[in-house]
This record gives sequence, structure tokens and C-alpha cells, in this order.
Amino acid sequence: MNLSRQLLFLLPVLLASTLLAEAQNFYKERISRNNILTIGAGPSFAYLDNGGQYRSLDFEIKPSIAVSLTRKITSTMDVRATLGMQSISSGGNPPTALRDQWFANFSSFTVRGSAFYFDVIPSFNLIRFSNHMHRSKVNLYGGAGLGVLHAFTEQTKSFSPDETPTKHQTTTGYVPVRAGLSFKIGPYSDIAGEGTMLWTFTDNLDGNVGSNRYGDHLFQAQIVYRRFFRPKEMD
Repeated sequence: MNLSRQLLFLLPVLLASTLLAEAQNFYKERISRNNILTIGAGPSFAYLDNGGQYRSLDFEIKPSIAVSLTRKITSTMDVRATLGMQSISSGGNPPTALRDQWFANFSSFTVRGSAFYFDVIPSFNLIRFSNHMHRSKVNLYGGAGLGVLHAFTEQTKSFSPDETPTKHQTTTGYVPVRAGLSFKIGPYSDIAGEGTMLWTFTDNLDGNVGSNRYGDHLFQAQIVYRRFFRPKEMD
């Protein structure tokens, strides 16, 4: 068999193989990837009684990180479980009258530590999609749920550098409110800007109670990477 006959024989075989592979890939992508891994990081701050002067933007900015697993339930709704950590810190320069009040109430002047949290929320997509391949280039999502938070802190009862901080632990429930704007960067990946508020059920994360109108709450702004999983039935 000469070269030309060999090529005439191989060409249909290669063409058939290519078409079969493309058909298999097309069939696989018809099965929606409904599991999403999300990894995020960004700045955060804690709204505390001794956290600073918020109206004048005099407070501490600290890092936060989070990892989430999301399960797509419908074309509109997901259920998302998030595990994360946020550093918390007092800050600002409180006036003398407020310091005197803290001293009289034996309240903490400073606090440093980390808050670890876990929450589950239903999240809703503004632009619905039934298959990961059919999602829009830009989407807006958000939701609220319930979570539990545990904080490890060190606190002092003055601003004296010679005072030895005391260690404390606090556990509380909270309501997470989370929203984001996602941008499609590939068939299986998104980048999103995401904002989160953890509305806690306590006013004592910082060892200082009643100095402001509200409890102690956490706020985050993160850049997140979202990756759609390959489900088992696609393996």
C-alpha cells in the first residue's frame, strides 16, 4: 500500500475519532457542574465598642479569608457553606470622657485576636442559568443565613504598654449577609467581588459592652475565585 492510499485510509479514521471525541465532550458538558469551590481573601474591619471612631474612618483594617462549598439547587438558588477567619482589633483614639467611662465600668480598652466562623446560607442569582456552560458573563448573587462564630482575643483594661493582656474566648451565633458580583473568566471559573456582614448576637467580643448603640459585628470585602466541580457522573 503506497503512501497516498495509507493517507486515504487514515483520514476517515482520524476524522471519525475527532467527531466522536467532540460528541463525547458535548455530551459531558450537557451535565451541569452544580458544585462550586470558592476561595476568597480581602480586607475587613470589626464594629466594636472600642473599635475606633467610625464616622471619621479611624479604625483598624485587618485581613480575612474564607473557603466555601456551594451546591446549585435550581437555576436561581444555591446553598452555600462557608468556613472563614477574620482578624479583629480595637483602634482609634477615644476621647478622655469615654476612657473614664470604660475605666469606671472595668471595660476593655484594647482587644486583639481572631474570629473563626462557619455559616450556611441560601444564595440567589439575579440572572438564572440551568447549566454552567450557559451562565452569563456577569451575574449578581446574594443571600442571608445562620452561622456560629468563635473568637480568641487578648484584652487590656488600659492603654498602658506595661499591662499584660488577658486571654478570652467567646462563642456566638450570627446572621451572615453576603452578596457578590461575578465575572466569567472561563468555562468553569469565575472571579467575583464579594461583601459580607456578620451580624452577631453579642456585644462582648471586645470585653466592652454598651459604649455604642449596636452589638459587635464584622464586615468584609473579598476578591474570590469560584471553580465549578466535575460531578461524579462525568468521570
